[in-house]
Amino acid sequence: MAASQKEFNQQLKKYYSFYTGGFVIFVVLLAIGEKMGMPNKWIGYCFLVFTILLYAGIGIMSRTLEVAEYYVAGRRVPAFFNGMATGADWMSAASFIGMAGTLYLSGFDGLAFIMGWTGGYVLVALLLAPYLRKFGQFTIPDFLGARYGGNIVRSLGVIAAIIASFTYVVAQIYGVGLITSRFTGLEFGIGVFVGLAGILVCSFLGGMKAVTWTQVAQYVILIIAYMIPVVWLSVKHTGIPLPQLVYGTVLEKVTEREKVLTNDPGEKAVRQIFADRAKAADEKIKALPASYQVEKDAVAKKLEDLKAASAPKGEIDAAEKALKDFPASPEAAKAKWTADKAGAAGRTAPPKPHATPYPGKDEAARNNAKWNFIGIVFCMMFGTAALPHILMRYYTTPSVHEARVSVFWSLFFIFLLYFTAPALAVLAKYDVYTLIVGSKFADLPAWVNAWRTVDPGLLNITDINKDGIVQLAEIVIGGDLIVLATPEIAGLPYVISGLVAAGGLAAALSTADGLLLTIANALSHDLYYKMINPNASPGMRITVSKILLLGVAVIAAYVTSLKPGNILFLVGAAFSIAASAFFPALVMGIFWKRASKIGAIAGIVAGLGTCLYYMVHTYPVFIQWFGTTPIQKWFGLEPISAGMFGVPIGLVTIFVVSLVTPAPDKEVQELVDHVRYPNLVGDIDTKGT
Repeated sequence: MAASQKEFNQQLKKYYSFYTGGFVIFVVLLAIGEKMGMPNKWIGYCFLVFTILLYAGIGIMSRTLEVAEYYVAGRRVPAFFNGMATGADWMSAASFIGMAGTLYLSGFDGLAFIMGWTGGYVLVALLLAPYLRKFGQFTIPDFLGARYGGNIVRSLGVIAAIIASFTYVVAQIYGVGLITSRFTGLEFGIGVFVGLAGILVCSFLGGMKAVTWTQVAQYVILIIAYMIPVVWLSVKHTGIPLPQLVYGTVLEKVTEREKVLTNDPGEKAVRQIFADRAKAADEKIKALPASYQVEKDAVAKKLEDLKAASAPKGEIDAAEKALKDFPASPEAAKAKWTADKAGAAGRTAPPKPHATPYPGKDEAARNNAKWNFIGIVFCMMFGTAALPHILMRYYTTPSVHEARVSVFWSLFFIFLLYFTAPALAVLAKYDVYTLIVGSKFADLPAWVNAWRTVDPGLLNITDINKDGIVQLAEIVIGGDLIVLATPEIAGLPYVISGLVAAGGLAAALSTADGLLLTIANALSHDLYYKMINPNASPGMRITVSKILLLGVAVIAAYVTSLKPGNILFLVGAAFSIAASAFFPALVMGIFWKRASKIGAIAGIVAGLGTCLYYMVHTYPVFIQWFGTTPIQKWFGLEPISAGMFGVPIGLVTIFVVSLVTPAPDKEVQELVDHVRYPNLVGDIDTKGT
């Protein structure tokens, strides 16, 4: 077995070395094609088609009908490659697309995500990965069902896995739709379903086996795509190709530019206009319901006046649209004007200092920023240690020792991107502050209009004070745009934009594959096989998983087409949900023999329930969807940090309820001993295969 595994490892290194070299040659050929006049759209198509066909080819070659290979890749994935696959599984659209964008918008505060996500792998290595590998089954609900006994805990595990993974996968499909629509010209909703095909070809035929080997290929592409633009920008601004070490000099320039923009007369004029708009919206809200009819009559009169004056068709069309879109009732008007007020008020402040920790106008605001920073770090850490699609990766290694080593490699491959994201944010911000701000509206580059057509919420530049000059306060840039648009902002060749898009697509596809597989496996293995039809044949189990995989993917794509929120929030919400539902039950199940079945049931329900309650009563999109009543934020924490309440409530509930209920039987306690003391060398555990 050892010799066979060693030979397998050598073959993998050879195959992926050839693959990496071939991809670099492909990019060079496209760069030559661009120089020779190849259209930008064709470059985008080449990247999209080539990479998806590549992943499809790996998926087809990895097709299998063996249960162990479909669910856990045959437990033959070496630590190095499992670390790379985990890195790709982890480098979701949030990390690749959203991380640098969050740092761009939030500055110091955005470091909370990097600290939390990186620190979470320490918890994985110390508290979970080796013990779950020693257990040796297929899914996280599997462990909960065996450790606590009965189908109730297993069912709760399935429900929690579906909620967390579905929230997460919507964010990935959103990223796929964003990239596909921008670089192919397709409408966003269509781009979502086109991207969905790319997701399914990676996982449909071969399950975890196919997902693993496509994720290794995807990591190679995404890390190359992430590094090239930031290294290029580093050379452009500092002359040194090590952005991680030298971007401090650019940060100093950004800080100086922030001071200039804070006191610029044009900037102050635009900020005052937004302050006046916020005040006007507030006055209309206070004057409701009378103000509703007054405003509606004013819009109708403007349309009549334009028609009477034979105004240009464009002005008349705009006035007709304004009347058509006018709120249907005073209640709808209140909601719209409240949103308008918040949007205008958010653009009245000078540039947020990038390098200043916990900025705020007073002590209360600064304390609130500190609490939210701590909340994000907490939820991202404990969420990392509880995400089912990440923990499942450690079922695929040949041994417990390899599981531990693969956590190290996971951290290394994740570190490469996270160490670079702060540099990319600063370099991109410097380019925007110097190349875009202060330029003439008439001279705006073509990429601005191209991104506007994808989603106006991602990029909006409007001449508010009609001076023909772009002020910072006139720019709205969504965090999801920064990484994808950085090559265009910096004036790099379009082939680099296509490369970055391919990297973002790889990041989103790799995570979406793992998440969809997690949901399908939880339903097919834990629900169908373990609870409904224990006599199902291996072929039937895999067939059911594939059908469910397809169904969940289509539903997720539909929800994504509704644009439920920005990528980073959706991902953060998934982390809080996973942390609240799984972390207490998993850790106490491994380290405390006294944790009982009833305690676990109560803990999962209490933790998950608290987290979901807080989110659906504080996040505006969820409030609108579910029709819930908004509540005041507890301790000022944002909904993304709901796990700050769910995790401790879950832990305390399991502890208290377990003490007042019967202890687990001897067989369960022996299982805890079996899991707690893994053999670190040569433990090839094939239990459950």
